[in-house]
Amino acid sequence: MEKKTKGILKPETIRQAVKGSFTRLNPVTMAANPVMLIVEIGSLVVTLVAVRDIMLGRSFGFDLQISIWLWFTVLFANFAEALAEGKGKAQAETLKKTRSEAFANKVTDEDKIENVPALTLRKGDIVIVKDNELIPCDGEIIDGVSLVDESAITGESAPVVRESGGEKAGVTGGTKVLSGTIKIKVTTNPGETFIDQMIKMVESAKRQKTPNEQALEILLIAMTVLFLVVVITLRFFGVYMSVAISIPILISLLVCLMPTTIGGLLPAIGIAGMDRLLAHNVIAMSGKAVEAAGDVNVVLLDKTGTITLGNRVATEFLPAEGVTELELAHAALISSLADETPEGRSVVILAKEKLNLKGSDIKIPEGAKYIGFSAETRMSGIDVGAKQIRKGAMEAIEEYAKPFCSKLPEKVQQDADDIAGEGGTPLVVCESGRVLGVIRLKDVLKHGIKERLQQLQMMGIESIMITGDNPLTAVVIAAEAGVSDFIAPAKPETKLKAIRELQSRGNMVAMIGDGTNDAPALAQADVAVAMNAGTQAAREAANMIDLDSSPTKLLDIVEIGKQILITRGSITTFSVTNDVSKYFAIIPAIFAASYPMLGILNIMHLSTPQSAVLSAVIFNAIIIPMLIPLSLRGVKYKMTTAQALLTRNFLIYGIGGLLLPFICIKLIDILLVATRLV
Repeated sequence: MEKKTKGILKPETIRQAVKGSFTRLNPVTMAANPVMLIVEIGSLVVTLVAVRDIMLGRSFGFDLQISIWLWFTVLFANFAEALAEGKGKAQAETLKKTRSEAFANKVTDEDKIENVPALTLRKGDIVIVKDNELIPCDGEIIDGVSLVDESAITGESAPVVRESGGEKAGVTGGTKVLSGTIKIKVTTNPGETFIDQMIKMVESAKRQKTPNEQALEILLIAMTVLFLVVVITLRFFGVYMSVAISIPILISLLVCLMPTTIGGLLPAIGIAGMDRLLAHNVIAMSGKAVEAAGDVNVVLLDKTGTITLGNRVATEFLPAEGVTELELAHAALISSLADETPEGRSVVILAKEKLNLKGSDIKIPEGAKYIGFSAETRMSGIDVGAKQIRKGAMEAIEEYAKPFCSKLPEKVQQDADDIAGEGGTPLVVCESGRVLGVIRLKDVLKHGIKERLQQLQMMGIESIMITGDNPLTAVVIAAEAGVSDFIAPAKPETKLKAIRELQSRGNMVAMIGDGTNDAPALAQADVAVAMNAGTQAAREAANMIDLDSSPTKLLDIVEIGKQILITRGSITTFSVTNDVSKYFAIIPAIFAASYPMLGILNIMHLSTPQSAVLSAVIFNAIIIPMLIPLSLRGVKYKMTTAQALLTRNFLIYGIGGLLLPFICIKLIDILLVATRLV
């Protein structure tokens, strides 16, 4: 994953950013950043003045240098924004290339193989993919097993097994078969594949201005208008006071007074935050969602598929008195062979482990009749001659055993009650009316979820598990996961109501879900994260998509959101305070000749008025590219108090922003004089 964060510094990305610096000079494009638009207009005016001086044979060196550095100021700001956008654009182009260059081995109606472009495939087509070939489409494996590299989609390098039947049959276009041959049935039409959706999500993740960014932009525009009025007034004041102030100097004063540093970097900060999320395999649909993540103080997590793996898993066989564990395991295995539910498959897996069997060792009895699971009977099983083996809910097995004049043994009843009391699900197994024992089904927590939830609590974020299970089950899972609270049982309307109530109390709420029943709540939440492995309805309702389907990713999302807020505040503080230093360079330079007493303000002892003005303009230009790495990387978030963060921000970016210009402007002044550029 680290390689992804460094990808923005690739030569090709930088070349595209340089090109974007010039294409963004279009005034229509620049209008999105009013502060830099005014700098561009000022640069154009000074350039015209320099051209006029050249044509009239006047001294033009000073005006020309001012013009050049003002243009650099605009270009550096454009470069920062273009560089920040480079990551997302590169991702989209790579995905497009994957789609356009892929070919497929399509099975024709005559059962022949035809090599066709992947873009021509339609829903229902059958394709065959072999070793080291790209999977050309989204689909479902109908035959075969393969080892698939999904890093092109999820970023994870570890290959996964995909096979026909069950929950591992789905494959995604653009992934690669490392070994094995599989037959795939196409499940989407062109333009509807997951890669197409990813391209749309990356490209349509518009760099929308967040409320905080809009408020800051209004402040910057207000400050710019104020200084514009001051400079225009100063022009007339200079004439009245017989002080000659040239247009290039006035524009230099305006550019240095305006908050150009934060104005130039503001778009890059938000864009970089979205790209950092992309590096964590999270696609944000808007900058607003990313920033809102920084203010989240309550998060709702759906239990099934988010906190837990999604399906209950058989973890233990508890035999009745007089029955061995192996005898129970064998009966459970036979009764579950026809059970296609996830729970049934987990019983088979556990039984094979207990009996030390491989798939090839399992012999299906001749003349066996399988009884599938149904909601009415609440059990499944197999009939082999006169032998009847059943597996199901305790009440269902108890009712089934009555004709055999058999009752549930006291130990079986106690084991079943204990399992239910601990939040699990008991399945009772019987053979021809004889109860053999109980299978424990248990929700299994996703790896790392408990540690991540503890970290959220350390950040002051309350975690609430929301589930449709009974409260008894919910309290056990809640205790294991370490959530702050839980809501159970919960219907879709319950989740929606809970979020609205939390928001009405002033909370910023995040919701993580993967099911269709989560869609209403996801649409209501301030930050809505949908698991990529979830339903289409959940993905459409969310404003973030987690490609890894890992609920622990929320911590990364919150940290990046806080990074954006802190970074914007830090650079704003720096921008405002370093403007103060530039005043001490330009103001004395303008008035000292006519009013010598103002020379006391020249505390940097700059050589000449021209060198003072030019030094301030150069510093104003070069500070933007110097801060680009910080804007893209973000100020590191540390779990501490708001007061500590403010103090740190003031000491580093406030005092630092005040002192750095004094040092740099003085050094630039010395260099200008030494090289006789002024």
